[in-house]
Amino acid sequence: METITVEAPAKVNLTLDVKYKRGDGYHELESVMHQIGLIDRVVIRPEPTGAIRVRSNNPALPDDQTNLAYQAAQLFLSEYKCGAGVDISIEKNIPLGAGLAGGSSDAAAVLWGMNLLFNYKRGPEELSATASRLGSDVPFCLSGKVSHPSPGGIIAGCGATALARGRGEVLELLPECRLPWILLVKPDFQVSTREVYQNLKLDEVTVRPDTRAFLAAWQDCDMMNIAKKLVNVLESISTKMYPQIAAIKAGMIRYGALNALMSGSGPTVFGIFAERTAAQRAREKFSHDYREVFLVSSYGGGEANAGTEIIAG
Repeated sequence: METITVEAPAKVNLTLDVKYKRGDGYHELESVMHQIGLIDRVVIRPEPTGAIRVRSNNPALPDDQTNLAYQAAQLFLSEYKCGAGVDISIEKNIPLGAGLAGGSSDAAAVLWGMNLLFNYKRGPEELSATASRLGSDVPFCLSGKVSHPSPGGIIAGCGATALARGRGEVLELLPECRLPWILLVKPDFQVSTREVYQNLKLDEVTVRPDTRAFLAAWQDCDMMNIAKKLVNVLESISTKMYPQIAAIKAGMIRYGALNALMSGSGPTVFGIFAERTAAQRAREKFSHDYREVFLVSSYGGGEANAGTEIIAG
């Protein structure tokens, strides 16, 4: 096998709670993460010179050691003493700096793809331990991958939802439940995750996720109650820094979303819709003011899955 293409889906945080600041300087998190059908595609080939090369269709994406996909390749080659280099081409569809784990998902795709390409046969647990050294979201982004490429060397996935704890790397996979219409709006700015956490005062947090109630709704695939239980404690900081985030949330609900939430530390806001017509109408309205607007569903099986639709604004 000379080339592998790995789908790298974005994620949204359906809940996000920050419990306390740990002794190692990180925050203890509890978050339900969900993969969605907004997908980067990462093409991986051996590089005979032994070098690591990263290319992308997005000129804003770095091609050096500041790129998490590059770091993933570097770590894999170092960890497993692979003699060859690797050429990585990224079709970038997930917005940069969006709170959707696009960089983490690309890095996970590189680890998974290189493992298959070079026939190293490392299991998910070992790869996940390697992934945790790259970033808190990377282990989750490994979830739902398949072990064998489909015809054409494409690695899709079954999609994944997990309750993440620790820094985000301690995962409890949840049952499958598909959300049919998810609208994402990414405003034209990025949010500093570091700055958000620096400004977070846990004793001032007044609304937290009811994780037990959310998990019960998820178990029943009860979309109405899933939507009602969306809570992200970081919104209290990000919306103060960027009131536009709150305005997008309000617009989502005004246009018919069951509920809306900021993903991660922002700035992307997603809304859950029960009906296609309302979701499409909202997409059209937001597309007048924002360049990066996407209507998707839960990820599962890539383009071969009829339940996944990507409509860009």
